[in-house]
Amino acid sequence: MTSIFLLISRFFKWSFGFFDFASNFVNWVLFFVATALFCYWCYVLLKVLGGDEDKEYFSPTEGHHPYYDPRIYNKESK
Repeated sequence: MTSIFLLISRFFKWSFGFFDFASNFVNWVLFFVATALFCYWCYVLLKVLGGDEDKEYFSPTEGHHPYYDPRIYNKESK
């Protein structure tokens, strides 16, 4: 019976070492994936969305709905 427990304890010692190695490996993989995503995010912000180029944009409501309309908001002088 003691040999079974010794075998089980040896297996647990091996499994903890394996999980320690596997978690370290997974940690590095996740680090490189996160670094790649961060670099891609910076590329999109700076290259695709940034820059001094003005994109052609047409606003169908520009000038039609002003914030202050003098016909509506006029000061009545008495």
